[in-house]
Amino acid sequence: MMNNQKSFRLNGYNPGSFLSIGSPVVTEIAAQFPFTWLLLDMEHGGFCEANLIDNIRSISNPGLCIIVRVPAVDHHLIGKLLDSGVNGIMVPHVESAYQIEMCKNAMYYPPHGKRGYSSSVRQYAYGTKLPGDMPAEDKPLLFAQIESVEGVTEIESIAAADGVDVLFVGPSDLQLALKNQTSKLIDYPAALEKVANAAIHHNKKAGILLRDITQLDTMLKRGYTCIAVDSDIAILRAGYTRAIDVLKTKSLL
Repeated sequence: MMNNQKSFRLNGYNPGSFLSIGSPVVTEIAAQFPFTWLLLDMEHGGFCEANLIDNIRSISNPGLCIIVRVPAVDHHLIGKLLDSGVNGIMVPHVESAYQIEMCKNAMYYPPHGKRGYSSSVRQYAYGTKLPGDMPAEDKPLLFAQIESVEGVTEIESIAAADGVDVLFVGPSDLQLALKNQTSKLIDYPAALEKVANAAIHHNKKAGILLRDITQLDTMLKRGYTCIAVDSDIAILRAGYTRAIDVLKTKSLL
């Protein structure tokens, strides 16, 4: 049966990484490293229902938490993903506590939600490892992604919502939204501080996708403890760039 805690430290640091390519080979490689979680991206990446289980099977580390970012709060899709055995859901563009309640309805069995229950799904080893008398106690992790001015404005109510485990900043979308705000209510550093403070105040974790590893200490000091260290595409691109730069210095290109 799925264990939503696994190696995820509710009171410690949780390094992870984003996967977008959708290849089981890439997923298998990433899973060899001592992350506590991996994000499989169905919003912008190449993951879909058809290839998800093959990617999950490629993860040999039984303690690794598998989080899937969905395109939106889709009750049917979220239920299918959890049935497949993933450990949590990341919801993009969260701007209200109401969205959290809608996601919980899709994620949780009654009485906490409206998710349909089947003992024969992959989550329960196709019926060979059944949960106890209370499958409702099996609660997945919920990452609420903060990517807009509205999300930052409503961060206290979002953080206070029962069921949220991580307030996760999407830096690209959030910086774009803040750049385009007409009233200039808040800047990016202040937004990061506001999210982290809300997480700490409500005993939740603050997370972020970190493209520049040199900013790690800064983010840790701000209170971010659930940090994704770049993505498979960016890491692959950086490796090829370094190789090409060497070839250029040798006048081979």
